[in-house]
Amino acid sequence: MEALVQEREPKTESWGLPALDQRRERTRKHLTQIAGRREIWINRNKYYYDLLRRLLRFLVEPQKKVLSVRCGTGVLLAAVSPSKAKGIDICTEIIQIAQERNPTFDFAVGFPDTEQFLQLFGADENFDYILFNEIGDTVDVLQAFRNLRPLCRRRTRLLVTTYNHLWEPLVTVAEWLGMKVPRIEQNWLATSDIRNLLKLAGFEALETHRIVLFPKYVPFLSTFLNRFCARLPLLNRLCMTQLVVARPLLPPLSKKDLSVSVIIPCKDEKGNVEAAVRRIPQLGRETEIIFCDDQSTDGTSDEVMRVRASYPHKDIRLKKGLGICKSKNVWTGFDAATCDILMILDADLTMMPEELGYFLEVIASGQAEFVNGSRLVYPVPKGAMKAANMLGNKFFSVAFTYLLGQRVKDTLCGTKVLWRSDWERIRPMLGNWGMDDRWGDYELLFGAAKLNLKILDLPVHYQERIYGSTKMTKVFRNGLVMLTMCWHGFLKLKLGY
Repeated sequence: MEALVQEREPKTESWGLPALDQRRERTRKHLTQIAGRREIWINRNKYYYDLLRRLLRFLVEPQKKVLSVRCGTGVLLAAVSPSKAKGIDICTEIIQIAQERNPTFDFAVGFPDTEQFLQLFGADENFDYILFNEIGDTVDVLQAFRNLRPLCRRRTRLLVTTYNHLWEPLVTVAEWLGMKVPRIEQNWLATSDIRNLLKLAGFEALETHRIVLFPKYVPFLSTFLNRFCARLPLLNRLCMTQLVVARPLLPPLSKKDLSVSVIIPCKDEKGNVEAAVRRIPQLGRETEIIFCDDQSTDGTSDEVMRVRASYPHKDIRLKKGLGICKSKNVWTGFDAATCDILMILDADLTMMPEELGYFLEVIASGQAEFVNGSRLVYPVPKGAMKAANMLGNKFFSVAFTYLLGQRVKDTLCGTKVLWRSDWERIRPMLGNWGMDDRWGDYELLFGAAKLNLKILDLPVHYQERIYGSTKMTKVFRNGLVMLTMCWHGFLKLKLGY
């Protein structure tokens, strides 16, 4: 009887934290056994990996510092063309293969969810992008995410790849038939679980990309299903692979340490110049006001110079626009700006300049990296916005929320705020969206979405202009132009990978 009791007593090492270490060791041994055949399975599923490479290249800017956690043979790390790359995996055998395939990259062995993980990195080492490729067999996902926080800078993006458990029966059959790399004990993680774990670890999930409805290549059919159907709402919930994009939540910055450039694009707005200067509050450590005169005929430029002389304590500058469209005029001001933060204030002053301080608070707090004004929350005075414009704004709000993957209620509100450093990343994308954006709002929003910036709406009070007339005429024609922009946005943001 005593022997029977002893036989049923659990082994001490299989309980508590040692049990987690045992699971890690089982996973390591499993990967060691299949390391030599890993590329065979990759080659067998070349079409699937090509789709995954396309998505990663779409999300990761080239020539950036990239860390790949559970890097495997380094095939996905190499796909994003990093300027500096580091790969981490849990067994020596797979790392040796990765190093042979990518001799210029830095590789190391370590478990991402243990205390020793951070010892693999130098002091203050950080990355622009972190790819986490295998969380299904990671023992402590929360600790793994927490270990990544010290490796992040303010604009780091974490990309977490997992698969849809609706595919579990097919994946199991594929393993049994030798069509897919065999797995070991797996976590059961839905995207909602990943988002929750990211939040607990100090990250904010921004968007979830879903790809692969048909993992094998069949001419025409695979392209139709994976490049079109997989991008549609509802249908994309059936996709096999899911990639969650997240950003670190870092402490807020002091407004007193930041400088702000207020860009005022204007054309025939002479009567609003002095009011704009008088009403713009002091923003941060330094506030520069840049008027961009787009070939006005009412003496706007002369008025700017007069006001500049009348307010010598304010940093007021005048830039000459090209006289082509508002967007080119805004870009002129952006390129001339010298401060940390860029703010657009339309010269008609229908958005109260006094509310610019709210935008500074939001972007300095870290709640958003791109702040979009919204005129569609508070009551709009009669005559301030035509009914057709109001209806158009509401329609395009729905369309752009789908395209951008983040909620945007008022795409054409002139007041938009972003970091100048992010503008420098958006600038190379100008003119690459397949259409001519006369206003600039869409290229900014598309660029922010492409960079996975956190976009946040900020309600503003919209008023009727006092001087001059609106430039937003020909509503029907402009509506067609915006529909064209939506189509090109769909082609680039949804079908672009």
